[in-house]
Amino acid sequence: MANDRDVLRALAGAWAERAASPVMDERRAAWTALGDLRPTRPMVLFETWTLEDYLADVTLECEDPALRGVEWRLRWTLRQVDEVGDDTVLEPLWRVGWHIGGSDYGLPIAAHHAADGSGYQHGYGYDHPVASPADLDRLRPREWTVDRPASEAWAQRLDDLFGDLLPVVLWGTENLHAGLTGDVFRLLGNENLLLWCYDEPDALRWLLAYLRDDRLAHYRWLEAEDLLGRNDHFCFVGSGSPGYTTALPAAAGPVTLDQLWVHMESQETAMVSPALFEELFLPAMAAVAAPFGLVYYGCCEPVHDRWAPIEATMPHVRKVSISPWCDQADIAAQTAGRVVLSRKPRPAPISGPQADWAALEADLDGTLAAMGHRPLEIVFRDVYRIHGDRPRLRRWVDLVRARIGGR
Repeated sequence: MANDRDVLRALAGAWAERAASPVMDERRAAWTALGDLRPTRPMVLFETWTLEDYLADVTLECEDPALRGVEWRLRWTLRQVDEVGDDTVLEPLWRVGWHIGGSDYGLPIAAHHAADGSGYQHGYGYDHPVASPADLDRLRPREWTVDRPASEAWAQRLDDLFGDLLPVVLWGTENLHAGLTGDVFRLLGNENLLLWCYDEPDALRWLLAYLRDDRLAHYRWLEAEDLLGRNDHFCFVGSGSPGYTTALPAAAGPVTLDQLWVHMESQETAMVSPALFEELFLPAMAAVAAPFGLVYYGCCEPVHDRWAPIEATMPHVRKVSISPWCDQADIAAQTAGRVVLSRKPRPAPISGPQADWAALEADLDGTLAAMGHRPLEIVFRDVYRIHGDRPRLRRWVDLVRARIGGR
């Protein structure tokens, strides 16, 4: 459709223009320095993809449903770059992933979503299929497939539309999230996850070994099929963090696991004691992380009370998520500059009808005082409602930049 082509070409041209600007070169260099543990300044990001109404005032113009998805992503990202002013980087290309499918565990995990008063479906629950250790016998190894013709055809279609302005690249799988305990929770439920630590530890170990083997088999399949894409660039390699670094090996030929970041986290075991976490959960997690070049660890869980065994079993951890529930001073002292501290401020003060600027300033000042001059990135995420007040995002970024000054 001619209109679709014109719309996408205009947006792709705007993307390419911004990607070529000197500020993007500065941001790439600063992100790389941070990932290499020789930071020139703290980095700052504000994730907008969770905002419910970020494009509420925009009418998508493409008629083709698939191309509307591309238009949406182009418009969303360009708005963030133009309005928010954080350290988002636009690369001078458009990445397309492989069309990969897979089976379930033999026990389907059904999710149920519920709309809130505004019509958004943020809340959901699961039908947990494992009620007792006997149900573990029903688990089966997952199997994977790739549709190469469909993947290549999609990439070619986009390249024909705007590839002369913004090259389209079939890149491969980038963001590898290897968390095991999320699936433990989805299979068992929260109550069994906690009770099995005491009542059924052998069954829990068996399940973790099963999930360990599943993850490793999947990653080795991606590697053998040449479906991996390097992620040492502006691809999220953890909870909101880009992977720029020169610390991963560069080699010609197919991408291998040792050239990649992996994201490992365990939010579901935050209520488990550090000792039980180290005994029951960490060995399987560390085994999955072992083949990779670097690890981004954590998401919303606190890590200060269990950092020593995490670092000991994953010595290649390079970034760690510092959630609002983490003791910042404690983890900063423990890491001593060996990793990037990926701080996540509390979402509440910037959410809702009015932002609480006093609370935001206090939170930021507390972070900077705790972190000192250690490698630091500040990533605001999990914000859903700002009631159309998009300028508050730029105001927060400007606040951070003013506070960090020449650091």
